[in-house]
Amino acid sequence: MARLIPLIILLLMIYSWHRKRRQTAPKGTAHHRGMAKASAQLGFLPAERLDTDHGYAPDPRITAAKEAVRAGDWKAGAEFLAEAGRDWQERDRRSGALAREAVKDDAWLLAWKAERPEDPDAALVFAQYLIYLAWEIRGAAYAKYTTQEQAAGFHRVLGQAREACAQAQALAGDDDPCPFIVEIPLAKGLGRPHQKFEELWAEIVRRDPHHLAAHSAALQYWCAKWHGSHELAESFARTAAGKGAPGQLLSVLPLEAYVEYEGAHDDLERDEFYRRPVVVAAVDAALVDVAAASAANPDDWRLPQVRHLLASLLFWQDRYEAAVEQFRLVDGYIDALPWWYEGGRNRMIKAYVRQRDFSAAQVVRARGGI
Repeated sequence: MARLIPLIILLLMIYSWHRKRRQTAPKGTAHHRGMAKASAQLGFLPAERLDTDHGYAPDPRITAAKEAVRAGDWKAGAEFLAEAGRDWQERDRRSGALAREAVKDDAWLLAWKAERPEDPDAALVFAQYLIYLAWEIRGAAYAKYTTQEQAAGFHRVLGQAREACAQAQALAGDDDPCPFIVEIPLAKGLGRPHQKFEELWAEIVRRDPHHLAAHSAALQYWCAKWHGSHELAESFARTAAGKGAPGQLLSVLPLEAYVEYEGAHDDLERDEFYRRPVVVAAVDAALVDVAAASAANPDDWRLPQVRHLLASLLFWQDRYEAAVEQFRLVDGYIDALPWWYEGGRNRMIKAYVRQRDFSAAQVVRARGGI
């Protein structure tokens, strides 16, 4: 037996190296060059052409509206938001785009509110703007890395946002969930108790039970890093996904919950974690979901959110053909989960390219191309 110990250690070292090689192949090696060649052969973009500011190709309507308000034309912004009508997911997307633009310069938004103080659209954008501003002041770091000055500014602006949310909700129609959805990050930031959050959530799902962005935001509240636990987050995700029909894309929620869990455990073996039958089943359900959504509307702007996660998890499950198909449909724009959590533009690109190119190399090799 003693003679076998060195052999066992060697085998374990080889096994460990094999498991990690997909993530650690150094630049400049023949392995890396082969991966890059395979990626180019399949039509993927080089790293320097990847956009880390957008999760999908910019919508020219949003671009035009942002340019208009930036020039002081708040009426163009008001018209842009009004055009969404009662499509609550689109209304939420458009109000968010305007609110983020106001963080850079709020003069046009203040002029809009002054001109139309009872306008529910102006009130919605203003509430969302204050919440974005608060999080901009705080920064994206964990609480222990946030300065006292940042924390004070964060809570001061959130206090203003709480009043703005109440006003937006009072002005909105009874069927509009958007002023309640924008309150989710406020509840997260203020540490609202579970019962109070569930009351807010009830108001949202009464108005729109399948709003994808609302569910993703609520999942963050239930995560262990905020005000829940891994168990609560996964339970919320599974329950919501179970209530969604194919094409509503709520099947992405368990995938998001698994990524959150994995990110919170540095010592976790991702190969094993993402190959568990429950995760494989969740990925399969999401593939059915995106197929239905794509068939209904190939240009559905929500699809990339799911495809980025699918591409990564399929990579970890060694399902390279399927991973390459998802990478193909999102390639070029990578401001999305799971790449967000890499930290910074260069790391996002590195992680994305590593997984994409390795998958491409396996596909090309299987086809006899390498």
